[in-house]
Amino acid sequence: MKTYATFREIQGDLQYGTLSCLELVRHHLDNIKKKSHLNAFLSVYDEEALERASEIDQKIKAGKAGKLAGLVVGLKDVLAYKDHPLQASSKVLDGFISQFNATAVQRLLDEDAIIIGRQNSDEFAMGSSNESSAFGPTLNDADNTCVPGGSSGGSAVAVQADMCQISLGSDTGGSVRQPAAFCGLVGLKPTYSRISRYGLIAYGSSFDCIGIFGKSVEDVALVLEVISGADENDSTVSRKPVPSYSKDLSTDNGKVYKVAYVREIDKSEGLQSEIRESIKAKLEEIKAGGHSVEVIDFPLMEYVLPTYYILATAEASSNLSRYDGVRYGYRSTNAVDLNTLYKKSRSEGFGKEVKKRILLGTFVLSASYYDAYYTKAQKVRRIIRDKTKEILQQYDFIVMPITPTTAFKLGEHSDNPLEMYLADLFSVQANVAGVPAIALPLGLDHHRLPMGFQIIADDFEESKLLHFSNLLMKQPAPVV
Repeated sequence: MKTYATFREIQGDLQYGTLSCLELVRHHLDNIKKKSHLNAFLSVYDEEALERASEIDQKIKAGKAGKLAGLVVGLKDVLAYKDHPLQASSKVLDGFISQFNATAVQRLLDEDAIIIGRQNSDEFAMGSSNESSAFGPTLNDADNTCVPGGSSGGSAVAVQADMCQISLGSDTGGSVRQPAAFCGLVGLKPTYSRISRYGLIAYGSSFDCIGIFGKSVEDVALVLEVISGADENDSTVSRKPVPSYSKDLSTDNGKVYKVAYVREIDKSEGLQSEIRESIKAKLEEIKAGGHSVEVIDFPLMEYVLPTYYILATAEASSNLSRYDGVRYGYRSTNAVDLNTLYKKSRSEGFGKEVKKRILLGTFVLSASYYDAYYTKAQKVRRIIRDKTKEILQQYDFIVMPITPTTAFKLGEHSDNPLEMYLADLFSVQANVAGVPAIALPLGLDHHRLPMGFQIIADDFEESKLLHFSNLLMKQPAPVV
């Protein structure tokens, strides 16, 4: 079977009768089996997916199918899917079965999407390489000696290797956009509160967003349209109306966009020269398309990463206190009383990276350091958001790298956590500011590894962001 670039092509063949959902699911299951060494999936719902495919084939014939009929989707192991395992790729949730559907998952099912399995990730979505999973690392399909990025590495590789058409991941500090860049995909982090977080395992509650991986902007736009919007189960979700993102893509409004590029990025010694030059080439293409590009100053760049790590670890410390071995998940067999049950269940159940972040977060929340770190970081976050939005009042978009380099080797940064955290240097700004951002492919470097860049827009301007991204995706990406 051919590899489909867009869901629109799949729908066309389903309507013409040259393809069935059953054949499509079998195709993806074959790829999952052939490429099992990539370790992208932790659970594969093969029989269930085939049964659902048969049901949806009948709906299509009867003309009663939903708008996502035939869309095969994978879920990062942080999204609740009723009666299926949910572990956040951690030993501490060993054996846990979800008792309900996440709102985003339910909305996919309501429109006849087919969920094919649960995907590997960094433990509790904490990581930039997918190496902290309790189930072992996921491998990049472009080069099996390289990481796929994280934390949604399994979700990215599943789309990259044609194991599914779409994946849902989560983006707390770049966890959708960074692996999208490493795997040559489109990856969207929407505005904070655009998609309900009900059923998403919490890492940093004021940063967490459900994000979408796809091969095309139009697929991502359609899924965003389906899963966004108000939800009575999430008091933090926006009640703003959900635009018709997929229809807005095809609107030829002839608008000339104003694009900003941050001057300080050129001073970053860690930025791979091929990424820098490819982004500059892309900016020239944008100019040639009639849009304006201006270099701007953003002197707060050096404060974005430390602000993120102070606040995100503080929230992680609070959120992960609920995993204590009492009601569900892993329980130590070495406990002799309640106190040792807590200590041993958590120390044995959590991995090294998660424990490190809990300790960092507990430290910045402690009485002696709360004002010096946590309170100050909250103030700096507000300044960063205000400055970002000030720029976005003058310009339609900010164009930036997503990652300093292309995919690095497995184990390359394992002994130096600072090097690993610096992989988030360019991705965290959108999360700190709460604004939407999208990763787009940017061709290959001289090692034939995918490169990517990101576009940031103002709050709830996903329609404009997706429209502009779709225009850029029609331009060929360079091979450096």
